[in-house]
Amino acid sequence: MSFLLDTDTCSAYLKGEARLWQRFMQYGGRLYASTITVAELYAWVLRSKSPPRRRQALEDLLRDVRIIDVDSEVARRYGEVRASQLDRGELTPPLDLLNAAVALVHDLIVVTHDTQDFVNVPDLRIDDWLAP
Repeated sequence: MSFLLDTDTCSAYLKGEARLWQRFMQYGGRLYASTITVAELYAWVLRSKSPPRRRQALEDLLRDVRIIDVDSEVARRYGEVRASQLDRGELTPPLDLLNAAVALVHDLIVVTHDTQDFVNVPDLRIDDWLAP
């Protein structure tokens, strides 16, 4: 079992959320992040008011996870799910849906605290490591 880390989980980890440290150690070698999540994290750490240590923490994190690119297979899965959602009138935020497509294509469990953003994606497995 391997996991795709959502941006909210990574940012909580970078802020020092103790509950996540244990999970990151437990599943080391089986943690992935998409290039979408990496882009969102860089936007967060490069803000002018972000503490400089946060960028270093991100660089450290990125050495410990495998990065998955968005490719044509992910794009196709995104299109299939988005088309179905449009027909049903149930939409997932676009960047979250891209992450969901990455997880579906690579058979990964999405780790997120924002579970509601992913509930309309069929066959997607979700885990919340910040749930009480």
